[in-house]
Amino acid sequence: MSEELRPGLEGVLVAESELSYIDGEAGKLVYRGYAIEDLAREASYEEVLYLLWHGELPTPAQLDRFSEEMATQRSLAPGTMDVVRELADQEEEPMAALRTITSALSAADEDAGEAEVTDLEANVRKGKRITAKMPTALAAFKRLRDGDEPVEPDPELDHAENFLYMLNGEVPDAVLSETFDMALVLHADHGLNASTFSAMVTASTLADIHAAVTSAIGTLSGSLHGGANANVMRMLQEVDDSEMDSVDWVVNALDRGERIAGFGHRVYDVKDPRAKILGEKSEELGEAAGDTRWYEMSVAIEDFMAEEKGIPPNVDFYSATTYYQMGIPIDLFTPIFAISRVGGWIAHVLEQYEDNRLIRPRARYVGELERSYPPVAER
Repeated sequence: MSEELRPGLEGVLVAESELSYIDGEAGKLVYRGYAIEDLAREASYEEVLYLLWHGELPTPAQLDRFSEEMATQRSLAPGTMDVVRELADQEEEPMAALRTITSALSAADEDAGEAEVTDLEANVRKGKRITAKMPTALAAFKRLRDGDEPVEPDPELDHAENFLYMLNGEVPDAVLSETFDMALVLHADHGLNASTFSAMVTASTLADIHAAVTSAIGTLSGSLHGGANANVMRMLQEVDDSEMDSVDWVVNALDRGERIAGFGHRVYDVKDPRAKILGEKSEELGEAAGDTRWYEMSVAIEDFMAEEKGIPPNVDFYSATTYYQMGIPIDLFTPIFAISRVGGWIAHVLEQYEDNRLIRPRARYVGELERSYPPVAER
């Protein structure tokens, strides 16, 4: 057995997957053979869910049936809504609230405790419920936190439209709904990132799919993973408030030894392909609102970082300004990441269950050996 130490498991192959492929040198991302650029511009989030969970794009009839099934699962059980209200009353942090609510969903799931943990059909049904209910829970939490009553889901709206409707109480226009749907598609899967691997580790113990998704949400909450997008927007706000030139602000921050949020990626050596697409959307939203300062600031920082540091932006750099210009509160950025990435988490859990082996790596022991045990009185 190899004794080579690979901190962070960087470059270690632990599984085979048919779900997503990343070429970090070329800046390429593929879901089951389809380029992310094509899916982001042409496919709905529901289509991508079907693709990830079933292996092929749906026919029109399959998509209609799948979308209808998702729509019927959006409402929360009274007990689950009680949990949402309690967490909102306690002013819980949104990602912590979403983690707790998602765990609580199992209590009202008709398949929970009934089917075998690895039952594919049951897990797809659970996956539909989890994916459909998480946006409802997040929107309700936000509204209750703000002193408003939750908005019931509308079965006539698609997944992206419905979330924005439940969040704001108004049916979004085509530009907003299309942009949000695209963002959901772009974040749906991304290889064995930390949260996906966390879900797989949990599933490998034959814990159920609710436990696996809850584990993934906890992992995504960290600032080095999903929390980076909120950090980007807070940084841009700080730049704006300083009234300094954005590049001068970055130079000063680097001189202080600070990291610039939204740059660098464990996988990509070039610009994240998702950042390219969301950058275009950020520009469009700014132009539509008559205020392009966030986009212009971002481009100036990106150009400087590329020229002076050789570091390209990742998806968080432009998802931040895209969400912000849509009127979404900054502390909901990472939960929104979660309500998209849940599709990929579930797909990877389904793969894990299909050919399961307990994930159990080793650590190299570097502590002392053969120490003598002293009695308490002699210590």
